[in-house]
Amino acid sequence: MELGTPGAMREELTALVVAGVKTATAGTLEEYQLETEGLEYVGERLAVLGNDGRVAATVAVTGVETVPFAEVSWEFAQAEGEGFTSVEHWRSAHRRYWQRTGTPVDDDSPVVLVSFRLVDGAGDDAPPQR
Repeated sequence: MELGTPGAMREELTALVVAGVKTATAGTLEEYQLETEGLEYVGERLAVLGNDGRVAATVAVTGVETVPFAEVSWEFAQAEGEGFTSVEHWRSAHRRYWQRTGTPVDDDSPVVLVSFRLVDGAGDDAPPQR
């Protein structure tokens, strides 16, 4: 899993995961379709990659939900750990981000909400999936 765009944004988001502050992330369903990528599933372990492509952390998926953009909850926005002050602040920031990356959203756009927890990989015999 690579968070945000390469550079300072990815560095910051990855650091938040490593610190245990960021326990959720969102993507548009359109992004999944464009990348021909299946949705994550509960129990799946994912390698979180830094800017250098190296594994910075391993997380275990604890929840996956697809909802219209306008229905993303404040609880989810807080779990992203990025300092949003309201769900409206989260929506505004994500609208700008997805506009910049070529997948603009409206209130009805399906958004995939992935919740996870930081995992201690010691003794784990199941390799993380990217």
